Order: sequence, then C-alpha cells, then structure tokens
Amino acid sequence: MPLHPPCRSLLLLTIFACASGRASPPADPLLSATPIAARAAVTLALQAMRCAVNSGVPAPNRLAVIDYSKPSTEKRLWVFDLAANSLLYAERVAHGRNSGENLAATFSNDTGSYASSLGLFRTRDVYFGRNGYSLRMQGLEPGFNDNAMSRAIVIHGADYVSEAFVRKVGRIGRSLGCPAVRRKVAHALIDTIQDGQFVFSYYPDPTWLAHSRFVNCGGSGVAQNGGFSAAP
Repeated sequence: MPLHPPCRSLLLLTIFACASGRASPPADPLLSATPIAARAAVTLALQAMRCAVNSGVPAPNRLAVIDYSKPSTEKRLWVFDLAANSLLYAERVAHGRNSGENLAATFSNDTGSYASSLGLFRTRDVYFGRNGYSLRMQGLEPGFNDNAMSRAIVIHGADYVSEAFVRKVGRIGRSLGCPAVRRKVAHALIDTIQDGQFVFSYYPDPTWLAHSRFVNCGGSGVAQNGGFSAAP
C-alpha cells in the first residue's frame, strides 16, 4: 500500500519510517510484534477496533488482520494476542473466486457474489460443516460485510491453501468468499479467535475507506492517503 507525501501526522511518519527501514519506535506496543510488511494494515485495524469498542462492542482478546492488497502467495493473515502484544500466527489466506486471481481487487457484500468482504468482523461460534471445522463471523459494517452470516462467510481449512498448490497453479486456490486457511493450522487458529474476537479485512478500496463506520470513526478522516489520517 503506497503512502503518499506529505506525511503530516505522527502516524504516517511512523509507518513511513518502518517501510523505509529507518529506526523508529512503533506508535502502539502491538506493532513491536508486527512484521514490517503488516504494520500499515495492523495500524488501521487497531484504529477500527478501538472505534468499535468505544461504540459499545465488547473488547476482544485477539485480533486477526487480513491484508488483501498482498498476493495470495504471501502470508497476509496475522493473528495477535492483544494482552501479550504478541504475534500468534502468520498465514496465507484465500480470497473469493470473484475477487481476483492471485491478487484480489473486487469485493462484495452481496449473496451469491463469491467475493470477499472488507471491514471489521466479530467472530461467533464454531461448527462442523461441508468444509470441516469452521468459524462463523458477524460483519459489523453495514453495506460492506453485514451479510456475512447469511452468506455463510466463515473461516475454515482448505486443501488449496498450500505450498503445493502454489507450485502447481502459481497462486493458492480461491473460496466462495470465505477467508480459508491451510488445513494443518485451521483448527488451532479457529480456536484462538472464536467467540467474540475481531477480524479486520483490509484493501485500499476508496468507497470502503471513505464510508467505513470504524475506519472513519467520528468523521476523523482516517481514510485519506491510502487509509491513514493526514490531519495535522
């Protein structure tokens, strides 16, 4: 995700310093445990999470962040322990078949779209379904992901999320809109983030960045400059 000058806020300066390799202390303790490639998306996820909690959503113990601006061949799902400020998982994750090939570019909240959705989710219960052990997610952003439950957008394991699939096809496989992970880690990862934890799905989509109720908490304008506030 490009960050464009001028970097007028402390947050932008911090992220720019991390991206350029210059030593600069992270603005949030959790960022110390965050891979540099993930810090931009995680910073925005923390902003959205705090906005949600301040609006009355119960505070989570875990935060999962997906950066769909990265190719599916890269690790782009990170799970954090918020109390310990530690990174628990760094994994590949699938996007919907109608969101793109190796790179996602299209997102939807519509039933039957077979596309991924953006924004902040709250995890619900687990169940055994067609894809095995799965985790339901409640979309918290009207118009962007609030149909997640009716669309059965869940986290589950999939054979097509694997190094072998990448070698064969040049990307991991795609889902019907679910953030699928490799089977070997799926059960443990799901147990880590079930029952009221947060999942934040990011992509620099202009419409979502401009209208997300949590990204633009209180009309703060954080959707400028690729998702970060340029307020003085």
